Amino acid sequence: MIAGVLILFFFMIVFGPSFHPVRWGGKLLVRLLIGVFLLFLLNVVGESFSLHIPINLATVSVSGLLGLPGIAALILIKYTTGV
Repeated sequence: MIAGVLILFFFMIVFGPSFHPVRWGGKLLVRLLIGVFLLFLLNVVGESFSLHIPINLATVSVSGLLGLPGIAALILIKYTTGV
């Protein structure tokens, strides 16, 4: 993970910020970090309601890429499957 971030910074330095895959990768990384933060907040608030969504690559991807509808879908899946 750290090596990937270092390679990303290297490409930004060499090719500049106009290098499209780097810009796309940066946006994806920011959205995934937002997904982690949203899931963390959900777990902190949901603790009083016995709601816990695990933070892993799949749930972070859903919450980061889809935003609030993704979190709503994760909650719905959690309650309908009973997991």
